[in-house]
Amino acid sequence: MTQNITHYRVLARKYRPKTFDDLIGQEALVQTLSNAISKNRLANAYILTGIRGVGKTSTARIIARALNCIGEDGKGSMTVHPCGKCQHCRDIENDNHMDVIEIDAASNTGVDNIREIIESAKYNPVSARYKIYIIDEVHMLSKSAFNALLKTLEEPPEHLKFIFATTEIRKVPITILSRCQRFDLKRITDDVLLKHFEKIVDLEKVTVQKEALSLIVKAADGSVRDGLSLLDQAIVYCDNDLTADKVRQMMGISDKTALFDLYNLLMKGQMSEALIQTQKMYQNGVDSLTIAENLLEMTHWLTKIKLMPELLKDVTLSDTEKQQGKFLAENLSFGVLARTWQLLLKGVQEIKWADMPYSALEMLLIRLCYAAQVPTPLEIIQNTKSTTGDYNSLEDIINSAKSAGQLLLASHISQFVQPINIQKGIFHFHLKDGAPSSFKSDITKFLKSTGILWDIKLEDKATTETFNDLKKQDKQQKLEDNQLVQSLKNFFNDAEIEEYDEES
Repeated sequence: MTQNITHYRVLARKYRPKTFDDLIGQEALVQTLSNAISKNRLANAYILTGIRGVGKTSTARIIARALNCIGEDGKGSMTVHPCGKCQHCRDIENDNHMDVIEIDAASNTGVDNIREIIESAKYNPVSARYKIYIIDEVHMLSKSAFNALLKTLEEPPEHLKFIFATTEIRKVPITILSRCQRFDLKRITDDVLLKHFEKIVDLEKVTVQKEALSLIVKAADGSVRDGLSLLDQAIVYCDNDLTADKVRQMMGISDKTALFDLYNLLMKGQMSEALIQTQKMYQNGVDSLTIAENLLEMTHWLTKIKLMPELLKDVTLSDTEKQQGKFLAENLSFGVLARTWQLLLKGVQEIKWADMPYSALEMLLIRLCYAAQVPTPLEIIQNTKSTTGDYNSLEDIINSAKSAGQLLLASHISQFVQPINIQKGIFHFHLKDGAPSSFKSDITKFLKSTGILWDIKLEDKATTETFNDLKKQDKQQKLEDNQLVQSLKNFFNDAEIEEYDEES
């Protein structure tokens, strides 16, 4: 007794493009080939190049169908829109057409293999309009094999066409390239890939969070096949309910919120907090190298955003990525980002070679935290130029912060700092309620950038008022001492002066 077995078709095969209309992200190629076929201006050979999974072999098969399609009635001619139903279309799709031969150059590299093709190419097609050889990864052919092809490529029989595909175009001899019409297949952009995958999950009746699909799109890196393989895996792993958390677990990548939190801590120089955050990520299944590589990728991304803020309009970005990316890009200088990139680049290599990768990661993060507290050479120069006096008062520090462009920090100093002991190199203070949690880190980083060695201490009790409070009291005292103000108050019984402009 035999059992009926239903064979599952993976998404990459199930949704493989069958016509030019199905090809996504390759508009220039489709337009050129469509015009060539419709006007019967066909090249002797075509070479398709691009990264894996962008549609090189699929395009080759579509060309083969377009050149050999005879229509449902068997009377059709070459067409930009192959019917998919005639014998030629079906046989090419099923890889069993006698006149459309696919060869893997990786396993047929020698000159003898090519001589067999050349000998066979002399004979007319068995049933099709054209005999077509599709040679995948053509760059793997030997030098002698390439040389053997030259004459046939130069003057092929009218019934013969070659279609080459390669991921390494630079390895193909120029003598071969000059005899082919070349098409460079582009990486598929994230927004196009996202729309494509959204259609597929709808057809597959899969529930999916947009953020989960965006993670798969980013991991695909422009390759449709890689993305579909990941999507296939995610559907099985998540049991038809794709959430961002499950997809992260499957791919072993970190939660972007956790990664942004870690990046913020590193840029503020908060070592212990950064190590605790890293330990949480590690315990959640993100390995040491992935954490470092994600930080490296984020540094590159933030630098690009600083140069081109319009990148934040990317539809695949979550709200968290847009908000945090904008904040970090605006608040980190190019110097800091460049230094962070260099440290991470070296650290990634150290982690790859380390016997204890997690320890290597921790040492890398400690270096990043330490570097965050050290001003860049440009910051030292700028802050040295902006120094006002010897920092003997809170007002000196506030003015210095303003001169350095640190307007928010200057505002926080004025509003929350209650000075206790301030002189050149000494800054002891108490913080009024409501101060930002990062204030001590921010003021420490700024003061160290002045090039002076500071003794910074946060006291438990206040002994004075804030700069704003003292300024308000001083203004009030001036009002009390002003004869005109007092005359007005005496004239209007029980009046209170709310605002007074001395210049009016």
